[in-house]
Amino acid sequence: MVQKYQSPVRVYKYPFELVMAAYEKRFPTCPEIPVFLGSEILHESKSDDGAIHIIERSCKLNVDAPRLLKKIAGVEYVFFIQKNTVNWKERTLRIEAHNETFANRVVVLETCSYSVHPENEEWTCFEQSASLDIKSFFGFESTVEKIAMKQYTSNIKRGKEVIEHYLKELISQGITFIPRWTPPVTHGQKAEQVPATIALHNELIYVSFSDKLDADYIERYLGQLTPMQESCLIRLRQWLQETHKGKIPKDEHILRFLRARDFNIDKAREMLCQSLSWRKQYQVDYILQSWRPPALLDEYYTGGWHYQDRDGRPLYILRLGQMDTKGLVKALGEESLLRHVLSINEEGQKRCEENTNLFGRPITSWTCLVDLEGLNMRHLWRPGVKALLRIIEVVEDNYPETLGRLLIVRAPRVFPVLWTLVSPFINENTRQKFLIYSGNNYQGPGGLVDYVDKEVIPDFLGGECMCTVPEGGLVPKSLYQTDEEPENADHIRLWTETIYHSASVLRGAPHEIVVEILEGESVITWDFDILKGDVVFSLFHSKRAPATGHKEATLPGTSAGGDNVQLIDRTWVLGVDYSRMESPLVCREGESIQGSHVTRWPGFYILQWKMHGPLPCSGTTLPRVDDVLASLQVSSHKCKLIYYYEVLASKDFRGSMSSLESCNSGFSQLSGATTSSSQSQSSSHLSR
Repeated sequence: MVQKYQSPVRVYKYPFELVMAAYEKRFPTCPEIPVFLGSEILHESKSDDGAIHIIERSCKLNVDAPRLLKKIAGVEYVFFIQKNTVNWKERTLRIEAHNETFANRVVVLETCSYSVHPENEEWTCFEQSASLDIKSFFGFESTVEKIAMKQYTSNIKRGKEVIEHYLKELISQGITFIPRWTPPVTHGQKAEQVPATIALHNELIYVSFSDKLDADYIERYLGQLTPMQESCLIRLRQWLQETHKGKIPKDEHILRFLRARDFNIDKAREMLCQSLSWRKQYQVDYILQSWRPPALLDEYYTGGWHYQDRDGRPLYILRLGQMDTKGLVKALGEESLLRHVLSINEEGQKRCEENTNLFGRPITSWTCLVDLEGLNMRHLWRPGVKALLRIIEVVEDNYPETLGRLLIVRAPRVFPVLWTLVSPFINENTRQKFLIYSGNNYQGPGGLVDYVDKEVIPDFLGGECMCTVPEGGLVPKSLYQTDEEPENADHIRLWTETIYHSASVLRGAPHEIVVEILEGESVITWDFDILKGDVVFSLFHSKRAPATGHKEATLPGTSAGGDNVQLIDRTWVLGVDYSRMESPLVCREGESIQGSHVTRWPGFYILQWKMHGPLPCSGTTLPRVDDVLASLQVSSHKCKLIYYYEVLASKDFRGSMSSLESCNSGFSQLSGATTSSSQSQSSSHLSR
């Protein structure tokens, strides 16, 4: 594999001629560069007018390699051929170097250039690029590559320091100005107007220089990078400029993807390109202008920005324990929640840029303070965890290395369960930024005050700073959303699938879904909310596959609509063609039901919701008043519900949040009279 290096533009705030005088002091030997043992001129030539000066040298280098490797290679030193071409008229120096030793085994190519700064002709720019291709080296190819790259990068920045050393030496000797080259003047000929040529040349350079990175800019706005990290950033940036159609991402954005892939340029490029395609497809670049959070989010989403931490990172506070995540998912859907999270990440990047300018140092990530007081099993129901994992996946893929630190305070006993579920989906680099405090451990030395100034610690954590983050609360069930209430038709959906589905139930037209189980010992889990009317929930099993999508006739003047499916044929006989797995459960309007069923046989399991009506009564028994009223109330209206279901392997279910929730809830057990109930385990939990 060919290793490549590309430097940023390094600027000397001295004229080109003075820098060249300092550069020539490196020859024939340079004590400031220990590996450079000496050089001799092989060839030298000048143009007739003296504007172009070419020198070709043989340079002797000492390689810091193990003695055994030198002995095997049979050499103590390596030699390079260096060709320097100075154009005094254009004020440029081009340096081309290649190895002479082991040229048939190893190919080292280096190109450097000095030129006038495009915006200040009294300054000089330097750029450097190199490549290393080890074809064969006695079986030590990998070792030689590591040694070569380590030694090369260690001397890159040293080169600039050497030039500055000799510049100071010249100035100490009283040499502060060296006149520019002028063409020889013959009798009767006027001197050439050099400044006009320089101005034109500067204009040409400016076009290309505007697309390059300055080393001082990198240090000021992006932070301290190693030479190879700078090279990866520049090369990936150049590749985007050459191939990417559309807006080029900002340098700090490119750098985040490189960090996320440990500066493996190929992996970072793949990850970045996928993210850029995603941003374009879903118009994420405009989300801060187009996204307007619903009023529901403003009131019940318990998160917001709050000053900055001790390092100048923007601080985001999330009172997760006070948030009704279950209610928000059911009222808004995961699409709106995801867009809100994306807008938070976009705002975070914007605030990082602002803080970089405000504090005069690179701020490329933010800090998140998560308060878990109030976290309980309600937060850990399986559909919610599933939605959370989907959001984490999107954020990890498209906003890498944006989280500088995550402070988790007041973690309850149930937190390890959530952490076990979520942590495998979080990048290892991100997990290392988590600091977790249980109880009141966040108070005092070693706690929040080590990371957040005391003056900005929120009041609800014992600080004196008033925090405007909403306090949250339970989302009213009357606000739960159905498919008839689209989230927003003005934008492209980020997710084509939703966790919860809605259904209509009419008299004579139940809603049914089928789950095919290929092996026994599986677990069917469900979670549904009755938004309107009263329904009866049942679970059946059949060895026969029902006719998918079968529609039954409904009462005159009614319509089941597109969200009502009936599967059990009217010709089927209960106990013959299909059997009951779960005793009927009456579910009233406003109730939430969670449950599970451990299957024993393969086949087709049918979940059914049908409209609840008064039970048949004998001639001597009067119907209950409540049943009559309920029947009158829903006789001309359809029932509405939203539901979620999932099939798990039994081993997965035992460690899932569903099983944990089941262990802490009361259940309606199966009737012993049912044939299948003695063979199965089922449970449903009712919450009002």
